[in-house]
Amino acid sequence: MPMAVDASTLVCTYRRFKPHLLMVLAQIGYTFLYFITEASFNHGMNPHVYITYRHIVAGLGMLPFAYFLERKIRPKLTVALFLEIFVVSLLGVGLTLNMYFASLRYTSPTFLASMVNTIASLTFVIAIVLRLEVLDLRKPRGVAKVVGTLVSLAGVMTMTLYKGPIVRNLGHPPIHLHGKTTIQENWLKGSILTVASCITWSIWYIMQAFTLKRYPAKLSLTTWMCFVGAAQSAVFTVCIEHKPAAWTIGFNIDLWSTIYGGLVMSGLVIFIQLWCTEEKGPVFVTMFNPLSTILVAVLAYFVLGERLYMGSILGGVVVIIGLYLLLWGKEGDQEEMKPEEQIVPTCCEEHKNLKAPVFTSAGNYTKEEP
Repeated sequence: MPMAVDASTLVCTYRRFKPHLLMVLAQIGYTFLYFITEASFNHGMNPHVYITYRHIVAGLGMLPFAYFLERKIRPKLTVALFLEIFVVSLLGVGLTLNMYFASLRYTSPTFLASMVNTIASLTFVIAIVLRLEVLDLRKPRGVAKVVGTLVSLAGVMTMTLYKGPIVRNLGHPPIHLHGKTTIQENWLKGSILTVASCITWSIWYIMQAFTLKRYPAKLSLTTWMCFVGAAQSAVFTVCIEHKPAAWTIGFNIDLWSTIYGGLVMSGLVIFIQLWCTEEKGPVFVTMFNPLSTILVAVLAYFVLGERLYMGSILGGVVVIIGLYLLLWGKEGDQEEMKPEEQIVPTCCEEHKNLKAPVFTSAGNYTKEEP
């Protein structure tokens, strides 16, 4: 029995921290996305064409899984529900990502990853206003949520506004990304686009929580968002890009970035985020964004030879402290739920109620009554 108890405890721990593990993996995926897309854009790939192709690839990749695995649980698609999905797709793909990746042309991966961390604070404020987030300032966990959000935001602002002395490179970087030289005017333009995309991104996370209640088929919702977002992006791209050659991609970094962005980021990662949003709420999903910021800064320093400033290191430490405070505050949400709200018992509660099996002479067993 000790081995069975240990196995049950291990499963219980895994289920409890499964959303955390999935979000860490999602942020690792975002980390590689920054570099592969920057290399593709430097190679000449149009960001808006990239977004269109990326979501077509994602939609095609998710379609078989959505069709076969969710045939029995997929709700009927009404006009009102389709319009809601259209708006969600516009916020998450058509509008947000076009501004987001356009800003990468004028800034750097480290700056972009740093500014994305403001999404957690914006989402937290909007979620409180809409009563999607529990906040009780009379309890330590409620205070930890607010303090953690403010500390994370302070860390982001430190990374963005304060440079400090340069950390000397340890050697020659193994990879060089050749591209454009950024000027001050373009940096300002990129900053404005980044801030605008962060605002719409926050609204997108909130809207997902509402849409999932009416359309709980997460694979199907991901597929719909990919196809609708691709159509929106295609219309936008046709309006601003009049060169047919921009739509041509070869067997190079442009193709690989499109496949990676489609299958991994717009397909798998969005599905993971939808699942975690349903399990833990939109704020939980956004507060893992600082991890990609730190990973991007580390990889940019060691692999690409990008300059690393003490302000980035200091800000990264502050962001992690804020993240842990916010995580600790969020962990109290499930404990503070009323008993009647906990429809499904946790695995730990089920484990407590288990009794040792009683074997019969025939070799079968029955569960001992409590």
